[in-house]
Amino acid sequence: MPTRADWTIDQGWEKYTPAEHAVWKTLFERQSRLLPGRACDEFVDGMNKLPIGPDQIPDFRRLSEVLMQKTGWQVVAVPGLVPDEVFFDHLANRRFPSGQFIRKPHELDYLEEPDVFHDVFGHVPMLMNPVIADYIQAYGRGGLRAQKLGVLDKLARVYWYTVEFGLVQQKDGVRIYGAGIASSRTESVFALEDDSPNRIGFDLERVMRTRYRIDDFQESYFVIDGLQQLLELAHIDFAPLYERIAGQPEYEPGTVLPTDRVVSRGTGRYHLEARNSAKAST
Repeated sequence: MPTRADWTIDQGWEKYTPAEHAVWKTLFERQSRLLPGRACDEFVDGMNKLPIGPDQIPDFRRLSEVLMQKTGWQVVAVPGLVPDEVFFDHLANRRFPSGQFIRKPHELDYLEEPDVFHDVFGHVPMLMNPVIADYIQAYGRGGLRAQKLGVLDKLARVYWYTVEFGLVQQKDGVRIYGAGIASSRTESVFALEDDSPNRIGFDLERVMRTRYRIDDFQESYFVIDGLQQLLELAHIDFAPLYERIAGQPEYEPGTVLPTDRVVSRGTGRYHLEARNSAKAST
């Protein structure tokens, strides 16, 4: 249990070992090769303006100096996952809680808890964008309210399908803005180029009723028309939505509805093969 009430700890940047900086370098360089033409313009712009580079794990103090000047955000170190109310309170006050540890060399492609690479490389560049900065703060405030109403699972899906695994339509095509995709070598390609997943136009109520995968690639990705669409969500009163969808059926991750605006319909091949393989091994 952290000694501070808000669960923050010192990053301890000076204590990172050469081996830990080397893991960061490996991850940074391979993602940087993958993301041109895949990441959205705002992600690229944020990355270019921040003190984030390949040679060492970023110092949260330097990141926060730049963020504070641009959007009023700062990065605070936490030991891993924190309680929901702590997480929401940080976001509501423009503090982004980031894991300060980095994965081991044998964990490059899968990690149960978000580490400094996921949080800093994946999330922080988008916090340089004023729209995302406002949206994530609004999510923090909304999370505190949703927790009191007992509907946190519904709001969590909005965060999952936007901030973590969101796609955005640009003039030159669909691009990544979600951190869970941007920080993943394999999902960066799967989300945009594989024929398996569905890519569906974002609809708030639809997303709030849709379950998601935490153990594998997403079966469906939701595509916003532009980041401005998220700013509209930041000003919506969610209470009537919670009432409207209460008791309504929920959708499985791979479901496509007749009412969906389908950007591209997936074959479902990847997850079907995974399910068949799991059955064959039991």
